[in-house]
Amino acid sequence: MTTKVVVVIGAGGIGRAIGRRQGSGKTVVLADLNTKTLASAASELEADGHTVISRQVDVSSRDSVHDLALAAVDIGDVVEVAHTAGLSPVQASPAAILAVDLAGTALVLEEFGQIIAPGGAAVVISSMAGHMQPPLDPAAERALASTPADELLALPILTPAAVPNSGAAYALAKRANHLRVQAAAVTWGDRGARVNTISPGIILTPLAREEMSGPGAAGYQDMINTSAAGRVGTTDEVATAAAYLLGPDAAFITGADLLIDGGVIAALRADRLQVQFR
Repeated sequence: MTTKVVVVIGAGGIGRAIGRRQGSGKTVVLADLNTKTLASAASELEADGHTVISRQVDVSSRDSVHDLALAAVDIGDVVEVAHTAGLSPVQASPAAILAVDLAGTALVLEEFGQIIAPGGAAVVISSMAGHMQPPLDPAAERALASTPADELLALPILTPAAVPNSGAAYALAKRANHLRVQAAAVTWGDRGARVNTISPGIILTPLAREEMSGPGAAGYQDMINTSAAGRVGTTDEVATAAAYLLGPDAAFITGADLLIDGGVIAALRADRLQVQFR
């Protein structure tokens, strides 16, 4: 019997939750740049009874992502991919965020789109920030959606002058995630596979705690207070959404984005919340 493989890129809180939810009966290929985080997550999943193979990966490097894809398909049929890796505005410079969150996602879509098994599916963890980005020029959206990954960072709309700070880079990268996945749904569909994005709001992970204790703490609290849910989300809630999109009940869904934010974007649209990225 052929081994079924689920690839989880990013071993943080959301990646661990998805690996735990989706790993039963499959081999989990767990990948991250940080070897300490990777070892901790792999040990946690193995303790829960999952079969885990760990691989270090740098999603900003095509060679690294390519090697990960080949290693995964060498194990068995890659039936599910969850791309959760990324940098936040408090962690990195605009250039680093664009390299990882934007170009890195494009590389994952291109490389895994060549080896995903027929009938397989993927989810890319984007962010509600992609819905906060002001409307882009149609030509800019087409460029973000379809420019080959290796050429993306040379686009004029991604110059330091056009993306002056990490918050702007993050919002633009997450908007680009939606566009890239929608475009990738066509080529993935040629293989009989599906791909969607999930845009979480404030999910309580170690990274979120860091964000919420930093310079933007008041802004995060405003988002929570003005949202319909009035609370943060959990990694298990994101994993539940991922399980749906990766599973047979979502067989007619591809190229779509699922917003899981407790109503933050609704509050923004109703002018109950003001968010500024520039």
